[in-house]
Amino acid sequence: MSDAQRSQDRALGDLRDQIADVDRSLIELLRRRMTLAAEVGRVKHGAGTPILVPEVNDRVLTRAREHAAACGVSSEVMASIFSAVIRGSVERQHRVGIEMQASSGHRLLVLGGAGNMGAWFCHFAALLGHAVEVVDPAMRSLPPQIGRHGSLDEVTDLDTFEVILVSVPLGTTASVLGELVAKRPRGLLVEIASIKDHLRPVLERAAASGVCTASLHPMFGPGKSVYEPLTFVLAYRDDPASEQQRIAAWLRHPYTHLVPVPFAHHDRLMGWLLGLAHLSGMLFGSALTHAGLSVEELRACASTTYDRQVATALSVLDEDPDLYFDIQRLNPHRGEVYRAARQALDALANTVEDGARERFRELLTSARQLLSAGQR
Repeated sequence: MSDAQRSQDRALGDLRDQIADVDRSLIELLRRRMTLAAEVGRVKHGAGTPILVPEVNDRVLTRAREHAAACGVSSEVMASIFSAVIRGSVERQHRVGIEMQASSGHRLLVLGGAGNMGAWFCHFAALLGHAVEVVDPAMRSLPPQIGRHGSLDEVTDLDTFEVILVSVPLGTTASVLGELVAKRPRGLLVEIASIKDHLRPVLERAAASGVCTASLHPMFGPGKSVYEPLTFVLAYRDDPASEQQRIAAWLRHPYTHLVPVPFAHHDRLMGWLLGLAHLSGMLFGSALTHAGLSVEELRACASTTYDRQVATALSVLDEDPDLYFDIQRLNPHRGEVYRAARQALDALANTVEDGARERFRELLTSARQLLSAGQR
């Protein structure tokens, strides 16, 4: 090794040691910030004020961006750093609030609690301070334990649960709900199916039997962090305000966003939000299987757009195909989605074949304006 190389290595070593010292100081500052966040959480819980205050977060991010140039980085980098700090502070405040309210939590029974989404709800409910029990056939192979049931028949008293959440495969949701409705539980019966219309008969039987139900739809998968925005669609059948109030009684969380939608409109909305989005990913992957190109060549030459599309398609293709089949099959509005997809493809293909450049621009401009308006 040359003297110059040794000198360079020593200089780099010294700089890295200094960076390590700064990192330790940053960790200590973050610890102090999270301690202060915990105190804020206690005050907010005592006063009953919201944990998440967008205006305060915006001020923090604005300050961060203003100091980006002084740190020699872009405003986007500085904002992303402080966004993570804000998420940590919100989580710390929330954890303190949960500790303080744990004694006032509800009792929840989760059917399908060993499945991916059911397990997510078990974890989420526990964080909210609720006492959670699980019903799932997977529990039959495990040693007996209080709160774990292999079947609904093992639950001795359904009326001790204030909320019964049904998180089972889409194709079996109606039959499971029917079994529960026949037992006429006193608590709120919540189903989280992605498609609702085929559940209408059993939900009507529930109403006629005096069983209180709610149709909830989490607009995310089981990999979602509980400390990110959580959008739930509430497909209401009667009065949205009263149904929201029933759900909010056990779903309160700083990142929860509950969107009421009429039950009759839910599946049409999901035909576009889920059906079309899933269909585009499936079509992208399926079309490539007919390309006759090697995966290695595609990967080596991949554009940023291609990589993003692959990631989006795999988010669908990596999941249970039976679930996505049922989301397509059970939606009574799938026909209009399929027709629109065919019409859009034909229109684009025809403009290219005809050399109609201006018409092509118009089609893309209209699509861009629509999608851009939805981002505001």
